[in-house]
Amino acid sequence: MSRLREGGWVLPASLFVALLLGLLPLPVVLQPLRPFWLALVLAYWLIETPSRAGLGLAFVVGIVADLVYGGVLGEHALRLVIMAFILQRFRARLRFFPLSQQALAIGALLLNDRIVDAAVHLSLGLPQLPWNYWWAPALGVVLWPPLFLVLDALRLGRRRD
Repeated sequence: MSRLREGGWVLPASLFVALLLGLLPLPVVLQPLRPFWLALVLAYWLIETPSRAGLGLAFVVGIVADLVYGGVLGEHALRLVIMAFILQRFRARLRFFPLSQQALAIGALLLNDRIVDAAVHLSLGLPQLPWNYWWAPALGVVLWPPLFLVLDALRLGRRRD
């Protein structure tokens, strides 16, 4: 338990890095393929430390993302809270899946996120998302295992024998 207290900086630092990765400039061709870094990092924390991450954190991170990215206020918050709710509901099962099955479940959540995003755009009369925008959840599936392992190593620290 003391290792969790020692690594208390990892949660805010990882969310900050995820926010910065979302701001990273990409070529126009690759912009629709940008993974939803905040969702991936928040998903890790929701699965591994539900006592430290929940719907409130998802909402606050979403509002901050809306302010930083300059989108519709509340859009990211809605998307992250929906994802957090689903993850909290199925956390007990998802936590014990092998990493490859977890990646597929995270991919389904990211696809659901795209559907919510498209619904928000449709309801507000904003331009519809391009077709290649729907490939980003597949990239999230590929990124989940290494991201999970890196965050797990940072959270638990090196084992002292």
